[in-house]
Amino acid sequence: MIFTTTAILLPMKKLFSIVPLVLVLLLNSACAKEAKTAVVGPQNGSLIIMGGGGKDRTFPQVFEKFVELAGGKNAKIVIIPTAASSDPNHDYNRSWAIELAKSMGVTEATILHTHDRKVADTEEFVKPLTTATGVWFGGGRQWRFTKAYGGTRAEKEFHKVLERGGAIGGSSAGATIQGSFLARGDTSGNIIMVGDVQRGFGFMRNTAIDQHLIARGREKDLLKVLEDPENKMRKEFNRAAMLGIGIDEDVAIVVKGDEFSIIGKDHGMVLVYDPKSWKKDTPDEKKWVTLKKGDRYNLAQRKVIPAAETKK
Repeated sequence: MIFTTTAILLPMKKLFSIVPLVLVLLLNSACAKEAKTAVVGPQNGSLIIMGGGGKDRTFPQVFEKFVELAGGKNAKIVIIPTAASSDPNHDYNRSWAIELAKSMGVTEATILHTHDRKVADTEEFVKPLTTATGVWFGGGRQWRFTKAYGGTRAEKEFHKVLERGGAIGGSSAGATIQGSFLARGDTSGNIIMVGDVQRGFGFMRNTAIDQHLIARGREKDLLKVLEDPENKMRKEFNRAAMLGIGIDEDVAIVVKGDEFSIIGKDHGMVLVYDPKSWKKDTPDEKKWVTLKKGDRYNLAQRKVIPAAETKK
């Protein structure tokens, strides 16, 4: 057996006192790594979640951020327009997102669409996704995304884009689908908050996302999801554990890990609803916090990041 000189010189009592210290340092190191594990947002990659609109220069600005996170001019972008219509004769190849990507210098941008789940589950269909660095989900009715791709090989490839460090983006329906619970997912109309299609793609876990918030007077609508007074949610959704995020038009959140920042128009708003902070007598108007452009939010701790920390 070989002993180092240091070990020979140190008294046995000192050696035994060092061992616990080493174990504590190793444990603290392991805890630090565990603390960095995202519990709500993606472990890798980024999300761009826009509340719809795009009537002015906001959409190009938001989409430009998406392209940047996806790799800039070297990005390989896939546009998913499936939410736009259920009509098989709809022209899914017309997309201003594809034209916008090309105008930004992206040479590899393609449209991918089907309503057939069997097709979405094939190796041939998902081939563009296997090398994609960015996927953008368009507007329409969000349940069409779930009906077409939920549980298929295509959905698995969406998540793999993030695992590779890529970007997932979307506006309106393409925003709501990114949550785990699908708000306004009823196939009969978008007024029903807890509908017959309830599963989103869960790029953000334990969340329900709503869009067009202030523009359409929807500030209180997510309360119907999080309170669930008629107990319409399925067992896999625990409303008390979920976080609600409502995003106004021409505003987007950029999610990295368990933090998001807000971009878009200057006076746009994002409302965050945390049922864990509510009491029995909390009035509806006090059940959300209001954030604006430039603000940041910690999804794991469920709190606004102070402006002083934001400036750092």
